[in-house]
Amino acid sequence: MSRRAAPVIAGVFRNRDLRRVALSYAGFISAEYAVWIAMLVYAFGQGGATTAGLVALVQLVPAALFAPYGGVLADRRSPARVLFAGYVLQAAGMGATAIALIAGGPPVLAYAFAAVASTAVTITRPAQAVLVPELAREPDELTAFNVVSGWIESGCILVAPALTGLILGLSTVGAVFAICTVPALASAAALTGLVRRASRKSAPAESAVQGTLAELAEGVRAVGGTPASRLLVLLLGAEYVVIGAFDVLAVVLAIDVLDLGESGAGYLNTAMGAGAVLGAVATVMLIGRRRLALPVLGGAALMGAPLILLGAFPTVLGAFVLLAAVGVGRIVLDVSGRTLLQRVAQPDVLSRTFALLEALSMAGLALGSVLVPALVAVGGASAALIGAGILLPALALLRLRTLLAIDSMATVPIVELSLLRSMKIFTLLPAPVLEGLARSLVPERVPAGTVVIREGEPGDRFYAIADGEVDISAKGRALATRRRCEGFGEIALLKDTPRNATAVARTSVLLYGLEKEPFLTAVTGHAPAAHAAEEVVQERLVTVSAEGG
Repeated sequence: MSRRAAPVIAGVFRNRDLRRVALSYAGFISAEYAVWIAMLVYAFGQGGATTAGLVALVQLVPAALFAPYGGVLADRRSPARVLFAGYVLQAAGMGATAIALIAGGPPVLAYAFAAVASTAVTITRPAQAVLVPELAREPDELTAFNVVSGWIESGCILVAPALTGLILGLSTVGAVFAICTVPALASAAALTGLVRRASRKSAPAESAVQGTLAELAEGVRAVGGTPASRLLVLLLGAEYVVIGAFDVLAVVLAIDVLDLGESGAGYLNTAMGAGAVLGAVATVMLIGRRRLALPVLGGAALMGAPLILLGAFPTVLGAFVLLAAVGVGRIVLDVSGRTLLQRVAQPDVLSRTFALLEALSMAGLALGSVLVPALVAVGGASAALIGAGILLPALALLRLRTLLAIDSMATVPIVELSLLRSMKIFTLLPAPVLEGLARSLVPERVPAGTVVIREGEPGDRFYAIADGEVDISAKGRALATRRRCEGFGEIALLKDTPRNATAVARTSVLLYGLEKEPFLTAVTGHAPAAHAAEEVVQERLVTVSAEGG
């Protein structure tokens, strides 16, 4: 681990809010993988590979259709509340499926409830893609969280299938769904603190007038009109075609080819999870790395080539070794690709971009699941594995020039944008103006006890607090303590007067400074923002007057 990466990753775990999101993600991933494998095993037992593919389709099509709507919710509402609601819906769907299976109801009922759970799953990643930049304190912390979430996912890919195989060996598919309801509920519980503090964000006025379909179209146009975003969404979506194909192929390999039995499907997935753990170690090197196109390319190649080899030489030992290599490629591709997409996506449609990716991912899973029975019927499991392995390397090579050029486009200051958007003065500014301000921010680490601004001095800069606490005082009297997502220094700029208060760092503080000219140009040039700024100024002047009296 590099000297730069270690403290940044430690900072992710010290950030209480990011830690909560990471813990909830762990519960989500473990439940998602376990119930998916369990349902495919159940469907295979009902009617073989064809039934397993059709059941996957029944679960994934509603999820793919709903995913873009989930992205609109996270762009228009508090992402913390949307994420919480998604986890609650997932738990409800899993619990209902467990009851249907344990009670011995008709299979179609279990399939329907499982579809509810899989549809709710599509809310998680788009909402989290918006929420995490709001909670990160600096750009490298955003990359570090993506690395940590990759660790979590790889660990769950390793553990969840193994436990699923164990449970299936000792009990039933219904037991898997019942047990997985617990981590789904725990994921929701981990977010309760964030939900209580979350603002009841609603759509801006211009968005409220538009219909949901218009907003969806805006997100699609934003992705389609940006070659970098379009390629990354397609490449990451194609990843899920491969995953969907393998989910069904794991069952076919375990039962029909390698003679490992039903629980063998879980163990083959565990091999991929073991590789993902190894890949997660490698992703630490992505922290602080400005160029991520080559890791994306390498991940795509490493995810495809072993499947081709496995199709040509299907042995038990070879399966476990090659699937571990696929796991390495998968986690490297996923972490580097999603981080790069966060950098290049238009900030005002960030959730909708990831929702479109989620929709394509669900559609990819469905397509891969449906293709497998056809490929197996034509050329057996070997043909299906080779076909799945060719997809990602071929797509990456066809668009190699665009892929290698993406790094030069990845300049969107997503963390700084999220910080400004969380502040009352700036939240109503149009996206292009807000992005311009974010690019003008200057980070500054300030030790505890440092005087940042002094009463009576000229005002030349506004400060946004990314981390830590700042004490505000006037005429020797304490007025307030400002914290993350709050700012100070705006009164002197807006009123063109000397500083009317002193700001002292109570703790070590990470500040983002904004010079007077871009601050005034942006805020006073936009009527809603100017009104919001005036409200903030009046509130603080009242506080100064009251304490001064």
